[in-house]
Amino acid sequence: MARDEVTKRRSDPARAVPGVHSAIVRAATPAIGPGLEIRAMRAADAAQVLAIYQAGLDTGQASFETAAPSWESFTAARLPHLRYVAADTDTGEVVGWVAASAVSPRPVYAGVVEHSVYVHPGCQAHGIGRALLAAFVAGSEDAGVWTVQSGIFPENTASLALHRALGFRVVGTRERVGRHHGIWRDVLLIERRSSAIGI
Repeated sequence: MARDEVTKRRSDPARAVPGVHSAIVRAATPAIGPGLEIRAMRAADAAQVLAIYQAGLDTGQASFETAAPSWESFTAARLPHLRYVAADTDTGEVVGWVAASAVSPRPVYAGVVEHSVYVHPGCQAHGIGRALLAAFVAGSEDAGVWTVQSGIFPENTASLALHRALGFRVVGTRERVGRHHGIWRDVLLIERRSSAIGI
C-alpha cells in the first residue's frame, strides 16, 4: 500500500475498518476497506510476504525465530490451501498474510492446524489482521479443520486481543519454554475449536 494511502486510512476514520490490532499470523471474504482484498497467497507474493514476516520478527514479540526463511522453506512448511494475503487491488502490494501448518502427520490430527498472521507495520490497527484471521477461520472450516491453534508471547497483547475477538481462548501457558535474545520467554497456547466442524 502506498504511503499516501496508509496516511489517508489513518486520518480518515470512515476508511479504517473497526477492529483490533493485527497479530504478531477464502470461503468468505470480509470487507476490509476500499482498495483491499483477501485472496489466495501466490508465489509472486514471496518477497513481500517474507518482508512482512521479517518486520514482525524484528519487533521481538512475534516468534522465537529471528530471521524469515527462504521462500522454499516457508512454502514447504505450510498448507497450500490455507494461506492468504491482504492486498491492494490497484497495485497488488501485499499488506498482510495468514498461513497454517499441519500439527502432525497422524490421521487423528488431520483437522488441527497451527497458524500465523502478520500485518505490515505501516498498516496495523486498521482491521487488516482481523479480516485476514476471520477469512482464515472461514476457509479452515470449509477445508474441514476443527481446531486452529498457535502460540503467542504474553507481551503481545494486540495479538491476544485479536484472537480473543475471533473466538480463540488461552488454554495454557508454557513457562520459560525457550530463550529469545538471551531471555527466557513464556508462550501462551491459544486455540479455536470450531462449532461447525467435527461436532
